[in-house]
Amino acid sequence: MRFMALATDYDNTLAFDGQVADATWDALDRLCESGRQVFLVSGRELDDLLAICPRIDLFTRVVAENGGVLYDPATRERRLLAPAPPPEFVEAMRAKGVRHLGVSETLVATMKPYDREALDAIRELGLDLHVVFNGDAVMVLAPGVTKGTGLTAALDDTGLSPHNVVAVGDAENDHHLLALCEMAVAVNNALPMLKKNADWVTDGEHGQGVIELVGALLEDDLASQGQGRGQGREQGQGQGQGQGQPRHGLLVGQAGGDPFTLPPYGTVALACGPSGSGKSTLTTALIERLVEADYQVCILDPEGDYGGFEGAVTVGDTDHAPPADQVLELLAQPRQSVIVNLLRVPLADRPHYFATLLPRLLALRAKTGRPHWLVFEEAHHLFPTDWSPAEQALPVSLETALATTVQPDQLARAFLDQVTTVLAVGANPAESLAAFHRARNSAGALPGAEGPTLEPGQMWVCPVDETGAASTAADAGAEDSHAADAGADRSHTAEAGTDRSHVAPVVVDIEPGRTHRRRHVRKYAEGLLIPERSFFFRGPENKLNLRAHNLVLFVELGDGVDDDTWTWHLQRGDYARWFEDVIGDSDLAGAARQVEADTAPDPTTSRARIRDAIESRYTQPENPNLPVIGHHGESGGG
Repeated sequence: MRFMALATDYDNTLAFDGQVADATWDALDRLCESGRQVFLVSGRELDDLLAICPRIDLFTRVVAENGGVLYDPATRERRLLAPAPPPEFVEAMRAKGVRHLGVSETLVATMKPYDREALDAIRELGLDLHVVFNGDAVMVLAPGVTKGTGLTAALDDTGLSPHNVVAVGDAENDHHLLALCEMAVAVNNALPMLKKNADWVTDGEHGQGVIELVGALLEDDLASQGQGRGQGREQGQGQGQGQGQPRHGLLVGQAGGDPFTLPPYGTVALACGPSGSGKSTLTTALIERLVEADYQVCILDPEGDYGGFEGAVTVGDTDHAPPADQVLELLAQPRQSVIVNLLRVPLADRPHYFATLLPRLLALRAKTGRPHWLVFEEAHHLFPTDWSPAEQALPVSLETALATTVQPDQLARAFLDQVTTVLAVGANPAESLAAFHRARNSAGALPGAEGPTLEPGQMWVCPVDETGAASTAADAGAEDSHAADAGADRSHTAEAGTDRSHVAPVVVDIEPGRTHRRRHVRKYAEGLLIPERSFFFRGPENKLNLRAHNLVLFVELGDGVDDDTWTWHLQRGDYARWFEDVIGDSDLAGAARQVEADTAPDPTTSRARIRDAIESRYTQPENPNLPVIGHHGESGGG
């Protein structure tokens, strides 16, 4: 369930002439029985609300005085969220002969046309106050205090995120409330500008509109109102009355000059492609934008790639396995994203660890709607093909997730069945898509040479239909030319739960993040890379099989191998390739290529230059505790 709560205005939304109809109360009762919560957010004084609202106890929290007061009906505790009105201002208003003057705990209320006197008094006294309108009502209160800030305090109290709330209102002072929440709804009697900025306008007015909204929530969690849409291009972000266009699309790049977004809910995306093809750049940028937008993210990080990621707390390191209790304790805070570092968890134990953690993450989701996104880096560590408990550990639907892997056929079928979108990177993305088809035993043609050739910084976005078949380039038609008909509708969205096979794949220029993540320095300098990502010194005749688990050991082994072995790997470009594809350090790879291009240096000189390039970028420990050199046949040098 995505929407865990409803935040509603009172006057002219929930109520008409100050009264809430019995049918409206019945609808709210049904909403609460579904496990959702209801928040009342009003410009009225709290005592006024307590006097006229007979069922105040139905609400989880009450925000009164336009965000100035927070009230808990269960404990009857009230908390002021704004300062009291300045006495000088109240006296000035009375001196100006203002009638209908109400002074509450955090605001001064009057009616039009006395807004002129209020503005004059503020200017004459040099006060920092702002004037808020609600129809003919005029409210004066401290700057920055809005229905949105009041609801934020209420959600913090209850451990909910605005991304799991739908808000409904009718007037000027509801703009901040609706802008805060994931879904913005205006009842039909609302002001034209509020309707324009809403995601959905109900057919009914006042309480009838709220009844309509509750019905849609109970029917499909608002999926039919566009909040579960598939990916697509967007031309502008403006919202029109009743359009149902989501305001919170996750930007992934540009397609044909238009922004290309993924929906923040209902997407299970698989980013796949060879090492060094751009998966890291893509996932880092997506996570960065999610965190910036206050979506809570939980990253399962088998290789410690995300250490120090801004906006997230890391649990676990090279010396300590991540305690599941600590992960859940941090995720209980709505704005806290978490990185679960699995470096200390042995490779063979990672599926079991995850199988115990995933049900707890999903239980938290069922209660709060969070974490909004689950990110599975190197997903084959968590869902290997030979993992028999996968069928039991995975739910019917993961709802929203992002996974990365080099080869889709290394993933369990139980996970692949959840994928809604393939994000293929690398020069030949059709190979990755074909591997996805084979792993899912999908009906439909396997794409081959007809796939596009991608440039660095591009990806091929391929929607997956209900049969598990991803659209192929042959299906795209004119899509590969980025929709030559500029006058055509290019939104290319697909309703949730419908057949997405008609949505054509598209080449997207990846939108980079603000910062390029450099891989975890300590892990690559001192850590223990798995065999598939280690460097193997083998030599020209394949007589050696010396495995470098990290950069420290690479330097040690490089100094110890014979000159022929060192030079053979250097001339093949193996060092630069490993630095680029595995270490993820383009600068270090560039330094190695400079050494490779210089045919003059002898082995001793080239060793020294490579060593200096590594040590200038990575700090070695004073007494490195080097792992035992293993003999494996998995991977060639680089």
